[in-house]
Amino acid sequence: MTHPPTVTLTLVEGRLDRTEYVFDERTTAVLGRARDCSLRLPNDKHHRTVSRHHCLLDINPPEIRIRDFGSLNGTFVNGRKIGQRESGQTPEEAATRKFPERNLDDGDEIRVGATVFRIGVEVQHTLAQVRCRKCGRDVSGETRVRDGEYLCASCQAEPGAMLRMLLGLAHPEHEELSSIAGFTLLKELGRGGMGAVHLARHESSGEEVALKLMLPKVAVRLEARARFLREMVLTQALSHPNIARLHSSGFSNGTFFFTSEYCTGGSLDLLVDRNGGRLPVEEGIRIICQALEGLAHAHREGVIHRDLSPSNILLHNEAGGSTTAKISDFGLGKAFDRAGLSGLTRTGETAGKPWFMPRQQVSDFKNATAAGDVWALAACLYHILTGQYPRDFARDRDVWQVVLDMPAVPVREREPNIPRVLADVIDKALLEEPVIGFQTAEEFRDALLTAVESH
Repeated sequence: MTHPPTVTLTLVEGRLDRTEYVFDERTTAVLGRARDCSLRLPNDKHHRTVSRHHCLLDINPPEIRIRDFGSLNGTFVNGRKIGQRESGQTPEEAATRKFPERNLDDGDEIRVGATVFRIGVEVQHTLAQVRCRKCGRDVSGETRVRDGEYLCASCQAEPGAMLRMLLGLAHPEHEELSSIAGFTLLKELGRGGMGAVHLARHESSGEEVALKLMLPKVAVRLEARARFLREMVLTQALSHPNIARLHSSGFSNGTFFFTSEYCTGGSLDLLVDRNGGRLPVEEGIRIICQALEGLAHAHREGVIHRDLSPSNILLHNEAGGSTTAKISDFGLGKAFDRAGLSGLTRTGETAGKPWFMPRQQVSDFKNATAAGDVWALAACLYHILTGQYPRDFARDRDVWQVVLDMPAVPVREREPNIPRVLADVIDKALLEEPVIGFQTAEEFRDALLTAVESH
């Protein structure tokens, strides 16, 4: 059995509580003087030029990348600055510039203030050749990990072709594909950086499902596959009218696939677009309160979503003409990321877009909480009522630094017509210091309903 790759930060200079930090799974680490930094540096005379949130380490062993946030004196890699704001610039002005990132490797040294770390990268070397599971091309140059299944970049760019291949292989003797056997693709419903989702119909039963494909950006090791699918078992157990049911999940040929409840009304973000960028207050409150019902049930079962946005709040048109909101993809995207399957997602050109993400999910990558989900749903409500995000994301500003440093703008500054009693509830829900305003979905739902009734 091969050992998982690791990334180690060893303290070379400076005074910290620990002298070594070992990472053997996907994470991020923020370096700086702020209390919420995962690698907190001393607030002393040797670190006066270190910013509260100075730089970000994006770690997915054996890969590690560093990104400077526009600090006063920059971050040094092997003695060379990779980011520094100019003399006279404020942190806000500096943040509008794009600062370089650097991939780090074994033996590199990074310096922040008077603290120096040496990077250690350990990966078990093998002469094994890695071939794309679909086209068979040698892709050894695309991945440093040799003991996993991998799809080349060209095949990842065609998720529909990959899905059709899996459906063609879904015969009775292929037990791993049994959950998608007998389905026919009807149309593509959407696609993103991690894959695509199609509407599919079962040939004999006529059942229609959303058939989703997720394409890992790294070689899939056995441990990562098992970790991710274990989380999906918890999600499959969720049964509630305001949760889109996950029917099945599986893995084959370097690809993860899922079947889930198909919601005929599309997603909330599409509804908002069709309505000119915002919804009436009554409609927005009704949809979010339904989503909070589903969220409360999941939290009682110990399941955290971690990635709520209007795109994964789905709408189902009921027989009587009413519409029911259902949260989809419970834990899917973030569990994929936490298992290391989506590569480096906090840096690079394809860095995530944390428009609806609470600060804690940047500063504390692993420990997402129920309150974080509540904050995200409050951000969704804010967005569908105002057409804007709670935080000001200036063009070219580092989005992660915005999340770490900027509070939500009071909602009536975006939309003065929102009743003050309702605005007070939304603003409270988007507080993050010292704690998130509403700790449970039930608390937020009750406060919204009371505000509506009193208006």
